[in-house]
Amino acid sequence: MKIAFVGKGGSGKTTLSALFIRHLAAAGRPVLAVDADINQHLGPALGLTDDQSAALPSLGAHLPGIKEYLRGGNPLIRSAEEMIKTTPPGRGSRLLRIVEENPVYAACARPIALDEGSVRLLATGAFTEEDLGVACYHSKVGAVELLLNHLVDGRDEYVVTDMTAGSDSFASGLFTRFDLTFLVAEPTRKGVSVYRQYRDYAQDFGVRLRVVGNKVQSQDDLDFLRREVGEDLLTSFGHSDWVRRLEQGAQPPLRALEAANRAVLDELRTAADAAYDLRDPRRYTDQAVLFHLRNAESWANAKVGIDLATQVDPDFVLGDEPAAAGAAV
Repeated sequence: MKIAFVGKGGSGKTTLSALFIRHLAAAGRPVLAVDADINQHLGPALGLTDDQSAALPSLGAHLPGIKEYLRGGNPLIRSAEEMIKTTPPGRGSRLLRIVEENPVYAACARPIALDEGSVRLLATGAFTEEDLGVACYHSKVGAVELLLNHLVDGRDEYVVTDMTAGSDSFASGLFTRFDLTFLVAEPTRKGVSVYRQYRDYAQDFGVRLRVVGNKVQSQDDLDFLRREVGEDLLTSFGHSDWVRRLEQGAQPPLRALEAANRAVLDELRTAADAAYDLRDPRRYTDQAVLFHLRNAESWANAKVGIDLATQVDPDFVLGDEPAAAGAAV
């Protein structure tokens, strides 16, 4: 399953995404964690020190090598220089799997041992001084979009991505790359305003969206969310001394998380597993092609110097059948 966590800044989406990652790992599930937020906090939320988090390799810094690997023997893509963030795979492309070893993971992913289980973490990399006035953060997030366009995942395998805050996710096609998106919302007007914005943007693309209330401390809070969000409200996470200890720098074991809040994590997993049965490989592939053609027409053809529409393999569907998800060529 490909799962995203979104929400306004300060909503607690990184904390909840980290808790969900820990919960899956504790159940023995393979997890690839991705920090795609402009503020790189997922590593510390998973137990890394600030120095360890800062030392994580940046996907953006390895983008040329990632492109070269994924291009493989695809005859429609003549060179890595002709690939952009939305380039879709085709016959001959190399595809990624969650449970495997490959040069991309070797260069960019780092294992994190948790108190229960372990995960691999990928990070886009922080926005640096060299980027100021020169680059857009979405150029870094583009590496995540490229990876998800080439990733084949199975049941009981999880990619969990902590997305950038607010509506910035819609600056690319990345928001369509998930089986289910959890929007973390506080019981406030600002919290639900981000939900409405995300819902309105996402509905035209069939994005499955469920709301997770956070910092819910009373029945009034819960009633507010139910009134404002309606049936999209899946569950709510209450006050947590465990989370407070984590935010203070401690590393409490997951088994010490409050029973009611751990039950919330079970609800998230149930919803994620149900979303797997609803996936549509043809639509997933078609949406990748749609955003690729949009980017090609708006800026990429002029930058690369070719018609990038020629890179589209009309007969290829990612994950449609085992043969389509073949190994490297």
